[in-house]
Amino acid sequence: MYVKKAIFPVAGLGTRFLPATKAQPKEMLPVVDKPLIQYAVEEAYAAGVREMIFVTGRHKRPIEDHFDMTFELEVALEQSGKHDLLEVVRSVKPDDMECIYVRQAQALGLGHAVLCGQRLVGDEPFAVLLADDLMVGQPPVLQQMVEQYGEWRASILAVQEVPAEHTRRYGIVAGTEVNDRLVDVSRIVEKPTPEATPSRLGVAGRYILTPGVFHEIATQPRGVGGEIQLTDGIASLLRREKVFAYRYEGRRYDCGSKEGFLEANVELALAHPQLGPGFRDFLKGLAL
Repeated sequence: MYVKKAIFPVAGLGTRFLPATKAQPKEMLPVVDKPLIQYAVEEAYAAGVREMIFVTGRHKRPIEDHFDMTFELEVALEQSGKHDLLEVVRSVKPDDMECIYVRQAQALGLGHAVLCGQRLVGDEPFAVLLADDLMVGQPPVLQQMVEQYGEWRASILAVQEVPAEHTRRYGIVAGTEVNDRLVDVSRIVEKPTPEATPSRLGVAGRYILTPGVFHEIATQPRGVGGEIQLTDGIASLLRREKVFAYRYEGRRYDCGSKEGFLEANVELALAHPQLGPGFRDFLKGLAL
């Protein structure tokens, strides 16, 4: 396994989903029958990651509880003979998966959140997954990226083409085409205006990074919005190491927005083996 550890920055306040996120983490909002964070963890696990590092904040205890054993629930399900549900509950955290939690005391940006995991990562390559971005791919998107890392042994950023008017929402990369899916990155800019953007290749919420990025993040000044930006750390890393952008195969749902969250619920419900057929019939009967 090339990448054994992953960082999940989950300390955000989820203000775009208020009041739903007033008393629960946005990462625990359900898409069909699983919370957002579980989709990201399952994707990491499928890619060979076994050590999940959650960078949390206050009011994020439900995430810890979700990946903990619920003794009373398991006993109740076992005694009532609901073995299918018992298996579902136990599958949330496989026995060979470790969950570690570290606090981000202040919301100082994504780069700072990643830096909070430095001691736990050590001198190893690691993944970063943003649970807001629900990624559906076959094979899973992070697994595709791990395979690229195995070939190039350099940082890999998931990217997609974005509309010109949306470049100010993303880190944007530019560089030399290696093949139809890979770009040798020469430049990365955080949230450029449409007039100043070097391309329309936007970074999605999946990264595989070498440990050298920690030094770059720790020694950089604050960037856009007065925050410590991961994009700026990667830009500094480019002076020392190769970084590649990978056009992943799959679909990204921006579940940090209400529209993307609703799209994910509808499309994943339609694809659900038990719920899909009935839900499709229901949608057909709506007066749209």
